[in-house]
Amino acid sequence: MAVAQAKQDLTEARIDALEMPGGAGWADEARGHALSRLRAMGLPGRRDEYWKYTDPTSLTQIEAPRAAVFDATDEAAMFDGIERLKIVFVDGVFDAGASDDLSLAGVEIERLSEATAKDIHWAREVFGQLEAAGQTPVARPLAALNTAFATDGVVIRATGKAARPVSLIYLHRSDRSDAILHHVVRVEEGAELTILENGPAAARFNKCMEISVADGGAFHHVRAQGRDHERRAATHMFARLGEGSTYKSFTLTANGVMTRNEHVIELTGDDASAHVAGAAMGDGKSGAFHHDDTVFITHDAVNCESRQVFKKVLRNGAAGVFQGKILVKPDAQKTDGYQISQSLLLDEDSSFQAKPELEIYADDVSCSHGSTTGAIDDTALFYLRSRGVPTDLATDLLVLAFLDEAIQEIADERLADDIRLLLQQWLERRRKG
Repeated sequence: MAVAQAKQDLTEARIDALEMPGGAGWADEARGHALSRLRAMGLPGRRDEYWKYTDPTSLTQIEAPRAAVFDATDEAAMFDGIERLKIVFVDGVFDAGASDDLSLAGVEIERLSEATAKDIHWAREVFGQLEAAGQTPVARPLAALNTAFATDGVVIRATGKAARPVSLIYLHRSDRSDAILHHVVRVEEGAELTILENGPAAARFNKCMEISVADGGAFHHVRAQGRDHERRAATHMFARLGEGSTYKSFTLTANGVMTRNEHVIELTGDDASAHVAGAAMGDGKSGAFHHDDTVFITHDAVNCESRQVFKKVLRNGAAGVFQGKILVKPDAQKTDGYQISQSLLLDEDSSFQAKPELEIYADDVSCSHGSTTGAIDDTALFYLRSRGVPTDLATDLLVLAFLDEAIQEIADERLADDIRLLLQQWLERRRKG
């Protein structure tokens, strides 16, 4: 009882410290329902099943922990060689002056505050709806908090093939910033959209993105979370896929005290495909590093495919977590589900916890999962060293090769090459001190 009361007290204190934004009736209703969910669940604690490997304290405490602003002026802007529409947020606030005009062929874009102020808007069918559905069977209280209190973000509707990717850029300027952003995406029938995300966003960042992909639609997502050593982040992506639709998401993470990335995907239309991948490099030398990928994919239609590929490279006491589940409902025959999580530990102080799960209620399926943890391959390292490659460089080459299976999940080879180049630059910079 004492633990439950402490959890409820913390939840109420966090709620009291925030202000719910106003809007049209449907938006207020969605936020009100989210607040009710949050109060019923309470903020997460280590006793919760899906938080036993990750301490959520820094994400739930009243004030954001201080995070020194990291100076990354010595590296080129991410995705700079890609023609894109740029939307910039500084510590969680939209920066119109730094952003491009929001007009784009095949796409409609508005700020969240503008959309939720309208009595009639397509976002009504998505905002708060996918997040609410994603609360079952696993509670995700930080996402409910986001829906209730997010004051900024964008709503994006793809009506055709987008002329350019939409690039969401998150800048961190204040060491006490506490950002809550909520994005809503709808890909109409046969439409196609690519969203890019990069940057650390804030000292503490809570982001939620809800994505509805209609029949035959395609959604591509590539994210590079910033190199700020002290940042903390909790992100959620909720997706619902229609018949013959495609969803592909990749995330690169380096540095950060604590990062929790969650994906909740429901395949509701036959012949849909969902691929989720991530690559993380953690170095505890500059401070604590804890990285958690939590994925829940539900197959609720015939002949659908899902793929989860997650790789982590950990050193100097860094910690990694992977929790991935594939749920196959009774009528989801001919499901093809694949899940792999692997970690490369570069010292004995680092650790990796994995919890792969399959829950299958259909009999005509092909589902598999695997998880491995190991050190650098001594034979491969010896081979490179015997040919004159210095040990540090040889290790980095093997790290890049290890992470590449996840990077190959990116559909656009230009974006994949950008990620590879960024990784090479980060590793080279570390070698040079």
